[in-house]
Amino acid sequence: MLLGFHGATTMTSDLETDVAASREAGFKALELWAGKVDAYLATHSVAELKALLDDNGVAPMSINSIEFVAFRNDEEYRGIKERCEQLSGLCGQIGCPCLVVVPSPTPDRSIPWDDVVAEYVRVLRELADIAAPHGVGLSFEFLGFGWCTVRTPRAAWEIVRQTGRANVGITVDCAHFYGGGGLMAELDDLDPARIYAFHLDDLEDTVKEAITDGTRVLPGLGVIPLDEICRRLSAIGYDGACSVELFRPEYWAWDAVDLAKRARAAALGVLSPHFD
Repeated sequence: MLLGFHGATTMTSDLETDVAASREAGFKALELWAGKVDAYLATHSVAELKALLDDNGVAPMSINSIEFVAFRNDEEYRGIKERCEQLSGLCGQIGCPCLVVVPSPTPDRSIPWDDVVAEYVRVLRELADIAAPHGVGLSFEFLGFGWCTVRTPRAAWEIVRQTGRANVGITVDCAHFYGGGGLMAELDDLDPARIYAFHLDDLEDTVKEAITDGTRVLPGLGVIPLDEICRRLSAIGYDGACSVELFRPEYWAWDAVDLAKRARAAALGVLSPHFD
């Protein structure tokens, strides 16, 4: 398994700090936070970005993310497609295999599920066709929050299958899986080759209604049954990329290298019984 760091875990640090912290902690890969990439490229070239990663021995796992890709008006959707073209082109230039795309809030509680599926199939097909010439995959990440249209692995997998595009897969995030009420058996039905990203994180002991990105904690310190999630993913043959994505403001105040080292140690403690 390729274990990486995630730029959201050190949200207030810049991209250069993320790369250095990843290297110092022993991570071989990094999920790039898109806003940090934008800030870096405002004063550097794409060639310099590639050299930054290569020189530090840190591979780009994905660019994270394009948010709320569906149920957009025409002008907003044009912007989504332009962003997909921009980031897909960048991924192709730096050797980044995938781009994470995120579902939208539910526009109307009464909207039938079949209509939700149809909207995402249409959107993901169009975005996949933009990404494909660059050799880039789209990793569709369900969100466990109550306001989101796609909240579980089963829902995301249904949509991904119906796209009929070989470069569309899913992201499995432990916090979103737990918060969204996904069933363990849903993991058994996934195609491991179509899991493009696995986000390892944990959550405070609180009611699911109170879960936010900020209630995440280091793997192993919370209530998510991480051992069972990892056991099931291993059982279906998953051995792809994994990153530690936390979003916790408390952690953003820590020294980035110390945080990265603690994140890697925590992740290895969870993953080692199940993955090489």
